[in-house]
Amino acid sequence: MSWPRDDAKLDRVRALMAEHEIDAIVARAPDNVLYLDNFWGMKGWDAVVFPREGEPTLYCVEASAGDAARMAWTDDVRIVAGYLPEDPRPPVVRTLELAAAQARELGTVGLELTLGTQASDRMVGEPTTYTKAWFDAFPGAVDATPLLVQARAVKTEQEIERMRLANEIAAAAMDHVRGVIRPGMTEAQIAAEWQGFVHGEGTGWAGKVELALGFSLVWAGPGIKTFTATSNRPVVEGEPTLFEIWVCADGYWADHTKNVVVGELTPAYQELEVALSTVYVDAVAFCTAGASLAELDRRIREGLARIGYPGQPSHPICHGIGARAHEPPFPHQAGGGEVQAGMVLAIEPGCYWEGGGGLRLEDNFLVTDGVPEKLSPFPDGIVRAGA
Repeated sequence: MSWPRDDAKLDRVRALMAEHEIDAIVARAPDNVLYLDNFWGMKGWDAVVFPREGEPTLYCVEASAGDAARMAWTDDVRIVAGYLPEDPRPPVVRTLELAAAQARELGTVGLELTLGTQASDRMVGEPTTYTKAWFDAFPGAVDATPLLVQARAVKTEQEIERMRLANEIAAAAMDHVRGVIRPGMTEAQIAAEWQGFVHGEGTGWAGKVELALGFSLVWAGPGIKTFTATSNRPVVEGEPTLFEIWVCADGYWADHTKNVVVGELTPAYQELEVALSTVYVDAVAFCTAGASLAELDRRIREGLARIGYPGQPSHPICHGIGARAHEPPFPHQAGGGEVQAGMVLAIEPGCYWEGGGGLRLEDNFLVTDGVPEKLSPFPDGIVRAGA
C-alpha cells in the first residue's frame, strides 16, 4: 500500500539523530525499514541508509523492485541483484557492501546493535538474521536502537490510522467467529475461521490494506493457560473460548485478547469476569500522560492479588505496539519511564486457574491528553456467541 510520506515521523527521527550526534542510520530489521521508508520487504534482504540530511537510500533485492516503486518514500532505490553469474554470493552480501560503502562517506553511523527482536517479513515470518560480518563492516558505529525506540514509542496520525485498520480487521474477524462458533468445534478449527477471515477479508480492507496476516492462540475452557499452543481441544458450552490474536496490516499491528462463550456463562466465570474487569478498567484509567510505567505494572499485579490471584500473571501485563506486535515500552517494576501521549499500549491483565481455565482481557489503547482511547470496536469481557 502506498502511503504519503510521514514527515512528522521522519522529522522526529532526524531531531533525535541530531541530539545523539548520529549522521546516518543503517537499518535492516524489516520493521525499521518500514518505519523509515515505508518499504515492507519479502525476505529481509533489504536495508535503508537514512541520513540526518538528504534523501534516504533503499537497497532492495531485485525481485521486490516493483514493491519498492509502489511503497517506498525515497526516490533513491538501488536494486540488489538476486543472482549474478560472476558473483554467486548471497544477495545480502551485496546489500552489505553497498550500504557500507555509502555509509563510509556519511560520518557517524548508527546500527541496530541492541535490536533484541524484530517484526517478520511479508513472506513466511523468518526474516534474515544478520551475521557478525554485517556489524564488522561498520567500524566505529554507535547503537541507534535507543533512538529508534524513543522515536517509535509515540505514534503519528498516520501510524494511528494504520493501526486502526489492523484493529478493525481483528474485530471483524471476531464478529465472524462469534457467529460460527459451536460446541464441539476444536480450538484449531475456530482459530482457522478467524485467521481465514483476517487474510481473506482483511487483504484489500477498505481499499487501504494490501496484505493482512493473522496470528492466533486459541484456548477453550480448561485449555486456557498462558504460553501454550492451540490444540484439538473442543469448545465447551458455558465456558469461554479465549482468542489471543494479532493482525498485521501492511506492517502495522493490532494485539488483542477476546473471549466468546457459547450458551450461559458458568457462575465461576461470571464472578471472575467481574473481578478481572475492575483491575482492567483501573489500569486503563491509570494510563494518562506522565503516569509511571513501573507503577502500572505494580498496580495491575496488586489488583490481581486483591481479587485472589497473587503472583499472576506470568506474562507481561502491558507493552507497546506499532510496527511490531510487541515493542517498547515494556512496563515493569524493575524499569522506569513514563506513559506519553501518542503511545499505543496493549494492556493485558490475566489470571489463570490451577489445572486450566482462567481469563485475560486485552485491547489496544491510544494515550491521549484525557481518557485513553480503545482502538478495537469489539467488546471487552466475555461476549456471547451468536450472529
